[in-house]
Amino acid sequence: MKILLTGATGYIGKRLLPLLVEEGHEVVCCVRDIDRFHPPSSIKSKISIFQVDLLDKDSLETIPKDIDGAYYLVHSMSASLDYQVLEQESAINFRNAINKTQVQHVIYLSGIINETELSKHLASRKTVELELNKGTYNFTTLRAGIIIGSGSASFEIIRDLVEKLPVMITPKWLNTRCQPIGISDVIAFLSKSIFNKKTYNRDFDIGGPDILSYKEMLLAFSRMRKLNRKIYTVPVMTPRLSSYWLYFVTSTSYRLAAALVNSMKVEVICRNTEINYILQVTPISYKESLAKAFAKIENNEIVSSWKDAYASSGFSSHISDFIQIPTFGCYKDQRKMIFNNREDCIEKIWSIGGQTGWYYGDWLWKLRGFIDKLAGGVGLRRGRTSPNSIDVGDVLDFWRVLYANKNEGRLLLFAEMKLPGEAWLEFKIESGELIQTATFRPLGLMGRLYWYLVLPFHGSIFNGMLKKLTSPNN
Repeated sequence: MKILLTGATGYIGKRLLPLLVEEGHEVVCCVRDIDRFHPPSSIKSKISIFQVDLLDKDSLETIPKDIDGAYYLVHSMSASLDYQVLEQESAINFRNAINKTQVQHVIYLSGIINETELSKHLASRKTVELELNKGTYNFTTLRAGIIIGSGSASFEIIRDLVEKLPVMITPKWLNTRCQPIGISDVIAFLSKSIFNKKTYNRDFDIGGPDILSYKEMLLAFSRMRKLNRKIYTVPVMTPRLSSYWLYFVTSTSYRLAAALVNSMKVEVICRNTEINYILQVTPISYKESLAKAFAKIENNEIVSSWKDAYASSGFSSHISDFIQIPTFGCYKDQRKMIFNNREDCIEKIWSIGGQTGWYYGDWLWKLRGFIDKLAGGVGLRRGRTSPNSIDVGDVLDFWRVLYANKNEGRLLLFAEMKLPGEAWLEFKIESGELIQTATFRPLGLMGRLYWYLVLPFHGSIFNGMLKKLTSPNN
């Protein structure tokens, strides 16, 4: 069968795609930015790719008319302040476009919305569900709460909190109950639901066997990691203060933190488990989900990470918009150094950031990340998804990868930190030398002042980093 997959570059879509191909489906991948879509080479011949923006009706005309099924895995939470309007408009545009095809079945992954009072985030998910349900096709909604898996937002936030804070003074919403589900079970429900007539024109809640408070989830995580953690809840922490607390301690953006805080005050518990019997899926426990996530991390098998999504920074443009480094009105800091071993030099470049760090003056990089957090930026905590591979669109701490070609020996990064301007950092192998170039396009007088304020640090940091990258003994 021919299946349309929206959100193919997202956390869920990246994991669902190989399974659909394995099951013999022909998959049409809809992505907003084709430059950051990197499917496994083993399935490239079995998929087709279309660049589609759900807010651009004309781009939706490229969707093939002979599709049989479709997955709607698109969310705009934290992408902008008016994400509710954008999500509704995207759903309407998608519904109208998909009505023109021969599609039989559409599946939407939503959130659990069983409470009377919903957060803005959950209310938006419900609105999208209602809009998609107006189509001329058979429609199924799968509603999930907290998703636990390597690289998932929920898992990474829990991990940050537990591993960084021996004692937590937390808001009272940590006592709110939820029903977490492992990412492997979410993928199983999604893949088994398509074209199953027992799921047509119905909605189902999906969750694991455990109903836990967020506090219980944190403590269970700490026991698994053999960490002694104390958690105290207080009734006086406002939503804004709670959002800042989550934002500063974890790698999440402030907008995402605010949306999560509002949602965490609402219980997300499944109404029944009928879908388990229909599809013959037995969800694993929270503890088992954590164990599977850590196994993937230890084996460097993280298929997708929420940090690589544009929502982690508010980055909303196409990669191609920034790949051409400007020259007019820009400041440059370019340094060159001969290397002893080309392969060794490239391996060091491809390992930069995350746990490896930036090879020189790491405390200064961390200080810059902390200052960025204070300014409302992404900070240095996002790290990287894989310790030794880099793809276009990936995150490297507070940078976004614009270009990565290991054979060519060129890596181009764009800064997502808060700046009075735009910044690029490029590493390029050429004629036996490593050329390291920092480019800054200032915005007004403040941009120019900023450049001259940080210029003294460049001499130390960039020169030290260049020496480490070209040195044979580091």
